[in-house]
Amino acid sequence: MEQIVATFYQFVELPDHEDFGKRLKKRCEESDVLGTVILATEGINATIAGTKKGIGEVMAFLRTDKRLAQMTHRESIAERHAFHRLRIINRPEIVTLGDPSVNPCEAVGEHVDPEDWNALITDPEVILIDTRNDYEVEVGTFQGAIDPKTETFGEWDDYVKKRHADDKEKKVAMFCTGGIRCEKASAHLLKNGFEKVYHLKGGILNYLRKIKPEDSMWEGECFVFDHRVSVIHGLEEGECEVCFGCRWPLQKEDMESPLYEPGVCCPRCAEDL
Repeated sequence: MEQIVATFYQFVELPDHEDFGKRLKKRCEESDVLGTVILATEGINATIAGTKKGIGEVMAFLRTDKRLAQMTHRESIAERHAFHRLRIINRPEIVTLGDPSVNPCEAVGEHVDPEDWNALITDPEVILIDTRNDYEVEVGTFQGAIDPKTETFGEWDDYVKKRHADDKEKKVAMFCTGGIRCEKASAHLLKNGFEKVYHLKGGILNYLRKIKPEDSMWEGECFVFDHRVSVIHGLEEGECEVCFGCRWPLQKEDMESPLYEPGVCCPRCAEDL
């Protein structure tokens, strides 16, 4: 069954996020929309899926709140159910950095459109950083990007201090799946004295949607947090699966390994299990 998958986020003051979440849950249930919505006093971050009509109803409901009236969303098509349930999660942060003083509403890096991204990252003076976690980077990344090898975003501050303490006057470009992590990562860099900070507008998903494969500097697939596991150019579903044993994303060579047993283990965890 074909579904519409919608992704969106907004940094905005939501002190009433718990009550707001209850109303949103009711609207999603009435529209038969599933997915994951994270709410905090700093805003909303979500990926939801349903029919075109259902997604339209939920987005219209969200935009009736004047704080979210200008929030944009991006849609892609899934050939199977992207989610099996609805989760409305209340957290201290919608992107967990662990430093509440970092506020993207105050200042973020310069957004770079996908059409201008290749020119920026081929500049030899630009430091290109993939802000995602290690398992996401392994599935795919941009040519020449630095992998911070972080397991969680909470490690970002330590990584910057150890690896880029002397780079505050250099150009730093960063990217993530949909753009939200870079909003906070770029705000963090600016707060800590970095002068020239850029990030990919709309994230990797926006780049894969707009840039043709023959013009692309993306290598591999893009990990996504739903049952599709990964997407490729045009936001079509990729070939990756997730290991039942260790939850690591598996690529074609992993699934061809004699150590791979569907529903049990993969080359990464077979010996441990």
